Formats: sequence, structure tokens, C-alpha cells
Amino acid sequence: MGLLEHANCVALVVLFLITCARTQTTQNINVLFVNEEGNLVAEKAVDVAVNYIKKNNKLGVNTDPVKVVGNRTDASGLLDSLCSSYNDMLASSMFPHLVLDTTMTGLASETVKSFTAALGIPTISASFGQEGDLRQWRNIDENEKEYLIQILPPGDIIPEIVRTIVLNQNITNAAILFDDYFVMDHKYKSLLQNVATRHVIAPIKEPDKIGEQLKQLRKLDIVNFFILGSFENIKRVLDAADSVNYFNRKFAWHAITQDKGDLKCNCKNATIMLAKPVIDAQYQDRLGLIKTSYQLNAEPEIAAAFYFDLALYSFLAVKEMIADGAWKRNNVTNYITCDEYDGKNTPKRIGLNLKKYFNKETSETPTYGPISIVSNGYSFMEFNMQLSAVGVREGSSDKSIALGTWKAGYDNNLTLLDSQSMKNYTADVVYRVVTVEQKPFIIKDDSAPKGYKGYCIDLIDKIAEILNFDYEISTVSDGKFGNMDENGKWNGVVKELMEKRADIGLGSMSVMAERENVIDFTVPYYDLVGITILMKLPTTPTSLFKFLTVLENEVWLCILAAYFFTSFLMWVFDRWSPYSYQNNREKYKDDEEKREFNLKECLWFCMTSLTPQGGGEAPKNLSGRLVAATWWLFGFIIIASYTANLAAFLTVSRLDTPIESLDDLSKQYKIQYAPLNGSSTMTYFERMANIEAKFYEIWKDMSLNDSLSEVERAKLAVWDYPVSDKYTKMWQAMKEAELPNTLEEAVKRVRISKSSSEGFAYLGDATDIRYLEITNCDLQMVGEEFSRKPYAIAVQQGSPLKDQFNTAILQLLNRRELERLKELWWSKNPEAKKCDKQDDQSDGISIQNIGGVFIVIFVGIGLACVTLAFEYWWYKYRKGSKVVDVQGAPTVKHHDMTTKIAKVNKLYPRSRF
Repeated sequence: MGLLEHANCVALVVLFLITCARTQTTQNINVLFVNEEGNLVAEKAVDVAVNYIKKNNKLGVNTDPVKVVGNRTDASGLLDSLCSSYNDMLASSMFPHLVLDTTMTGLASETVKSFTAALGIPTISASFGQEGDLRQWRNIDENEKEYLIQILPPGDIIPEIVRTIVLNQNITNAAILFDDYFVMDHKYKSLLQNVATRHVIAPIKEPDKIGEQLKQLRKLDIVNFFILGSFENIKRVLDAADSVNYFNRKFAWHAITQDKGDLKCNCKNATIMLAKPVIDAQYQDRLGLIKTSYQLNAEPEIAAAFYFDLALYSFLAVKEMIADGAWKRNNVTNYITCDEYDGKNTPKRIGLNLKKYFNKETSETPTYGPISIVSNGYSFMEFNMQLSAVGVREGSSDKSIALGTWKAGYDNNLTLLDSQSMKNYTADVVYRVVTVEQKPFIIKDDSAPKGYKGYCIDLIDKIAEILNFDYEISTVSDGKFGNMDENGKWNGVVKELMEKRADIGLGSMSVMAERENVIDFTVPYYDLVGITILMKLPTTPTSLFKFLTVLENEVWLCILAAYFFTSFLMWVFDRWSPYSYQNNREKYKDDEEKREFNLKECLWFCMTSLTPQGGGEAPKNLSGRLVAATWWLFGFIIIASYTANLAAFLTVSRLDTPIESLDDLSKQYKIQYAPLNGSSTMTYFERMANIEAKFYEIWKDMSLNDSLSEVERAKLAVWDYPVSDKYTKMWQAMKEAELPNTLEEAVKRVRISKSSSEGFAYLGDATDIRYLEITNCDLQMVGEEFSRKPYAIAVQQGSPLKDQFNTAILQLLNRRELERLKELWWSKNPEAKKCDKQDDQSDGISIQNIGGVFIVIFVGIGLACVTLAFEYWWYKYRKGSKVVDVQGAPTVKHHDMTTKIAKVNKLYPRSRF
């Protein structure tokens, strides 16, 4: 019995010693835990951390935090709760060693920061926000920074991967959608700061409104989407995107989450780049232990592990500080109540370095990753994000390709398995181009890669090479570049750009002031282009016998009649005159020139008298000579008149150019004229007419103003109308002529004109008319250009494409590429025709007009040949026998001479009619 009592006494002593030892090594710390409504994962994790230290006595720390929960938007209510709980702790002599702040953002977070900074309470906060975002801690001094500490939760550092991906893939536009697991209020200014990327950051809307939200973002020309949220919310967004057909090469989708697991969506055919956290292998056992043994089952897993480690390491740091005597050395006992604070009496905590003790090594292994404190806004838990490309077909994942990893942090690069792999998952930059078909700028060609060719197609292709984009091109249904009606409504290309249905307006589009009010233009890509006139090319009628048209047919008949009549009279006078050769042979037998004017000789004489050769010997009788002289005078006058008229006739026919300028066109009425309906040329003439009408009204009001003095009225009194009405008349004439709706219609009307002085003239841009001139031999450009304007590429108002295209066009201009394109499509255009040169004033008479003379020669030679053949036949076969008889006649003397005379008499018998 004595031994038993002795043993019991020993046991009691040992138990007492153990209890005393525990009392000496377990440190109770007072913690004020502040959380916000909805942050259940933090609340659960802190509870697990408290439970963990209670079950692990070896840690030598114990706490029972005082909890305060507030609303993110109710600053006053949260402050009252904080002060009430804080004052109660002071009243109970539970001076708070630490404020553990897990409020996320908003007024709740700012209220806690203001409370702790004012009362000088050591605080470790897990609020969202980078340096300077915590306004109430923005101006704390270096000493206060050692015990007022912020550590970013994973949900605040994960969005930084967006910046990394944007820079890696050179993304120029982005929509960043997020759910409640992420706080992005402070990211609006910092996430893509100093990055040339248009972006929108917005919370994900309700499930039934997500589709409309995506459409609105698309109207902002956004094709790159980043979804930050849980897998559940990511699925909702992806399903909505599939319903509006946003999964194609024009779009890129990125899903970023804190969750673990697999991505799912009801998409028909989609590829999404997925970024999710992945735990390091060395911490997997630790996380598994905490989850299974201590029920750390809150989601997201990474956030729960972070809050658990944050609370645990905070408790241990405070315990170490107390154990080292830092609390007493730094006089952390002079607390004041909320009511005692007057704005200037904040307790000083000189040398209270909570940051140093938090960073001390501990035996506790991190649950997900190590946490290190650098400075407020730059302290966070280290972890990695895994990047993969997930393919979804018909609602199920068919493949997942690992791309690389990203170490959480600021400005950290991606670690890729293949540096080229990311290029396969970018959105192709595809712009929507609208145009109007107009040669040679835009020409429909089904064999071309885009279905079109032309100057502007070559231009946009070169710009696309510089800026690295693709495009889809289509023509506007109304075929107009854009005009504003009386109600301020636009049509054509301008309307498509205004309503965001197109990104680029391409073609021979003039820069106009009213257009620049609703859309933007790049720098001009083509020189100043004016308005000019297209007319039918005048054709000079040609005829091989044009020399005969100098005189009218009646004149030619009269000349012919005079020729025969004169020849007949000459024969008659020579036949009956007693002084003619044939009636006085003996008198003129000694003359060298002996010519008998029979009818044949008279015809020959009158004909040759009209030539420079002359008619030969004139008649011997005076009456015949008077007839010959009269004929010579007649011939001289006729030949002189014919020669003069022939030259004038050929010259005048080539000077037929009735229209040479716009003024000429406006002063005549035989030629109708008009521009295309709805074109910039039409707008020009319409406005000029309106301006003239306005000026007239102003002048009329001034002239009829009764308030003017007699002197002032006299200065306005003129007989003539002082303001021109040229354009008013022209505009009226255009409306009467009916404006053509298409260029083809206008050209057709020009071609069917009767001549260059009667028909239709088209007024349009000089480039179009110059092209029509080089590709058609029956059209011509008339007059000088007027109202010159440049051509430029149109984009949406405020579009960043303006500056990008400006840079590209200037590069092409410096490389003289624009000049080469102009030469290609005008000077060397394959459709240009080589037309026959038209006669002008400097040219001679063409063979087409004088060729009949050569025909006359050939006809004369032909007739001569026929006549020769007839003469030969007549001589040989018809008169041969008579010649033989003469030769055979007997003679007594001078036989040879008689024979010769007989032959001559037979060949040239004396005519007797």
C-alpha cells in the first residue's frame, strides 16, 4: 500500500511537470479575424488553420480568433462591428496581437486598412490590389510597412497571365470576362498598362445575357476572349459563344481558372487555350494530408491552401515575435480605443518587424507553394499555371495538347514546350472589307484568290504583308461609296462602316468633309483626282473617192455637160468655118502644125486642155479659137475652185471638235450630260447649284433691304446678275437628262451618241474615264480636271487601323510601290488597246481619202489595154483585105511611094460626116 501511494505521488508529479511545461511552451495569441460576406473559402481555411494548431501542440501556439464579417459595400456597418469587437477585446485585456484581414476589395477592404493604420495594429491582409491600390495604406511610412502587410491571393496574381499571353502572341484586342472568384476592379488600369492592346474588362453577365454580351463585344472589333472564372462559368460563356458561331479562325478563346479538373462545354467544334494551376510534386503529400485529416475541402483548392498557409504562418510569426520578446521591446501594449483616436494619436510601433518573422523558415511545409513577403503589392504565393490546348468536338473533349507552363508573378514569361506552338492557337486577324466594283481599282475575277483583282487589291495585299493580317472582301449591295440623304442617313460603304458591319472601305473613294464626320480616312494612297468628261470619239468619215465629194453631183454633171457641148461646138465651127484647116488645105499646106478637128480630136482637145499638158495645136479659124479660149477660162476657174475647196474640205473635217471644256458643255444643248446617280460627282454639282442659289438669296436680301441707305443701296444696284448660275443650269440639265445608275449604263449612252456634237457626255472621276479611254478606241477624255480630291482607304471612326494603315501606306510610298502599281494598272494594263491613230491637223491626207485617184489610174490603164486589144483586132481582121488590095494595085512608076500613100490613106481616111 505504501508503494502504491508512492507510485501515485510520482505520477502526479510527472503530470504536473508536463502540464507546467505545456503552459510554458504554448503561446496564446489574440487575433481579430476580419472577412467579408461571400468569401467562404477564406473562412473555411482559417477555421482549419485554427484547428490545425490546436491539434499540433508541438507548434506551441493557440488562438481563438474574434471574427468580424462585413459587407463589401457597407463601410459604416463594418467599422462599427470592428470597433465593437476591438473595444470588447481591450476591455477583456485581450490586446490583439494581429488583425488577419481576408476582405477582398471595395469599401470593406478600405475600412479595415483605415482601422488598422489608425490604431497601429499589426495586420496581415489578403486583399486584392497592387502597389498603390490600397488607398488607406498608400502613404504609410517605412516603419509601418513592417507590420502592415499585404499578401496577394492567387486570384489576384493569376490574371497576370493575360498580360503574358497578350505580349507573347502580339494580341491587339482583347475582351477579359471574369466571375466572382476574381476581383478586377484595380486591373482596369494596370493589367495591360503600356501594352498596345485595345481591351475591355467586364464581369460575366447572367446566363441568358451572355450571348448578347459577346455580340456587343464583337461590335467593338474584339476577337480575342479571356474568361477568368470557375469551370462552370467558363462553360456558360463557351456555350454562348458556340450559339453565336464565334468558334472559327477569326476568334481565339482563353480559359483561365483557379479550379482543378477538366474543361467542358457543349461546343460543336472548338479549340480553347486553358490555363489552370498545378501543384508542385513536393507539396502534393502535404496538401493531401491537410485535405483528408483536417477537411480542407473548400474550392478553389489553390485559394483554400493559400488562406490556410497565410493564417498558419501568421500565427507562427506572431508566436515567434512574442517568444523573442519583440512585443515587449517595442511596447506593443499601448492600445487606444476607437473613441480615443483623434486622427493624430496613432500608437507608434517602432521596430516591430512582422515581415521578418513571417519570412523566417519554419518546420511547416507549404500546402501549395511557399509564401514570401517582399512589399505590399508584390508579395504572393509561388505556384505554376499549366497551359494546354483543349479541343472540343460535339460537346466532348477529344484532345488536350500541353503547351507549357507559367510561373505566377509579374512580367514572367511563358515556358513553352515548342516556341512555335502558340501560333497555332491565335486568332487570325481577318478584317471585313467592303468595296464597289470599279475598274481598274476593283475588278471581279473568279480566278483571283479573293475573287477580285485590281489596283486596290494589290494595295491591300501589300498592306496586309506589312501588318500581317488577312481579309474577306465583298461588294455593297447598292454599289455606292456613300452619300447622305436629306434625313442624315448614309448608304453604301459609309453605312457599312458606321454600323460596324465592315472594318475597311476599299476602292476609289474620295475624301469628303461630310464623310470624315462619321468615318475615318487614312493618308491618301492616290494623287488628287478631279472630275472630267467622257465623250464619244469623233470619227472622220473616209472615202476612196472623197476628192469627188468636194463638188456636188449637180456640179459634176454640169461640168460633164459643158465638156461635151464645148467639144461639139468646136467640131461644128471647124467643120463649117471657111478658114478652118480642113476647108483650106492649100493655104495651110506649108504650116508645120496641121490638125483637123474632127469630133474625136475635139473631145481630146477639150479634155487635155484641163491638164498641165495642155490641149496642143489650137483651131486655125477664129471662131474655133474663141470657143477654145472660153473653154480654157472655164477650166481654169473650175480647177482653181476645186483645188481650194479640196484643201478646205479636208481641213474642216478634221477640226470638228465641238466640246473642249466644262464651259463648252454648259453653253450648248445638243449634248446631254450627267454623272452617276449617288456619286461624289453628283454631290459636287448638286452642292454647287445649291451654293449659287444661296448666294442669290443673300444678294437679293441685301438688295431689297429697306434699312440700307441710298448710298449703300446704290452700291448694290447692278444691271447684270452678279452671281453665276452656271451650275444651277447644269444641274437642271443633268436632272432632265436622267442620271445613269451604273458606269456601264453611262458608257452605253455615250457610245450610242450620233456624233461628238450630238448625244450624251458622262462626267466622272478622271481615273475611271482615263481607264475607259485606254481600253476603248471609241471613247475620249475631254477637258481639264476640276474639283480634285484624293483617294484614301476608309475605316471605322476611331479605329486603330487608321494609324496602322497610315504607317504602311507611307512605307509603300517611300519604296515607290504605289508608282509601280499605277504604272501596272494604267500604262501596262493588259486590257489596254492599241487604237488606230486619228487624223489631226498636222497629218497629211490619208490613203483612205485619196486612194480613189489610184483607182482612176488603174481603171484608165485597164481601159487603155482593152482599147489596144480592140485596135489590134480591128486592124488585123476587119481592114486587112483592103490594105492588101492597095498593095497589089498596078502602078507604072514610083511604085513604092504610091503604095505607102495608099496605106496612109487607108489608115487615116478623110472624115466626111
